[in-house]
Amino acid sequence: MSMLNQGDRIQNYLLEACVGRGSFGEVWRGRHHMFGDVVAIKVPTDPQYVRNLQREGVAIHGLKHPNIVRAIDLDPYGDPPYFIMEYVNGPSLRQVIDHYKKDFPISSAMAIMQGVLQGLTAAHGDGLVHRDIKPANILLNVAIESLAAISESSVKVTDFGLGQVCGVTTQSMMQSGSLHAGDGANVAGTLAYMSPEQKEGREVDARSDLYSCGIVLFEMLTGVRPVGGEKPSTLRPEVPAHLDDVFSRCYARRDARFVSATDMLAAITDRPVVDEVVPRPTPPPVPPPLPVGVSSGAKPRCPHCSRVVKTDDQFCIHCGQQLAAAVPQCHACRQIVRVNDRFCIHCGVDLSVLIE
Repeated sequence: MSMLNQGDRIQNYLLEACVGRGSFGEVWRGRHHMFGDVVAIKVPTDPQYVRNLQREGVAIHGLKHPNIVRAIDLDPYGDPPYFIMEYVNGPSLRQVIDHYKKDFPISSAMAIMQGVLQGLTAAHGDGLVHRDIKPANILLNVAIESLAAISESSVKVTDFGLGQVCGVTTQSMMQSGSLHAGDGANVAGTLAYMSPEQKEGREVDARSDLYSCGIVLFEMLTGVRPVGGEKPSTLRPEVPAHLDDVFSRCYARRDARFVSATDMLAAITDRPVVDEVVPRPTPPPVPPPLPVGVSSGAKPRCPHCSRVVKTDDQFCIHCGQQLAAAVPQCHACRQIVRVNDRFCIHCGVDLSVLIE
């Protein structure tokens, strides 16, 4: 239950309306009592989030970039604690995707991703990894009905601190099996966009954010998140081939991803696109699988694109072709898992049923 009400005052700002509420706290629209400037004010309701609020405020205070929500003021010791930041008068990308579903304009998806990547280029250059890139943390300074006219300058990345909390708590939730109940349900959306290394509690870097960007790009283009070796054009044929390639470079093993947000940005902007059906060439027939007996020292190759792959790869990291005869799925969430996985990296369920 919120302890705040419309008309309450925090610092020099009067609270006008609660514009967001979650397990960690609330976000209010506030207006300066003298100058009339409109801001967004985060007020934590969870003690853990007070520490996170401080980390986020300090982290983005030095980031001056048009695609990153600007920090204005911070007092983690106030009563209540608060973080005042730039107010974005528009929906989140989550709301926009839910509105358009599979009819999301392709050119708008490209513009939005360009804005996100420009913001991440600045953050990564400052040594800051976001850790929680997802549609809810991408704000658009444009009306949903005007999405076709959006430019990258209308895109704002927010919540640089929330990912750090989720990164710490996710492992314990997966191990305890509480992911789909209580606090676990609150980070379920975050988990869906996390890179494999972050889910496993390993060290993350800029490429972890790019993995998440790939999932966001896929969802904008198709209305759903990717499963297995799907590409955006599998579900929406008019998606240009180069966006398939961009997605594949993100949704891959870390050493096969784009090296930086700048590289991914260049790959997206290299070719123009319009929102119309583009004829796609008929793909060549898939050659039969490689024979079991190969000459000594030969490296396994994808039977579709002929590029080198690893012996235990279930899908080709280059073209997405399925390599394994059968790909196991988690019996709980139906996501793709590896043959020897003890627990599902997506939902944390025990996979012993599959193994047995």
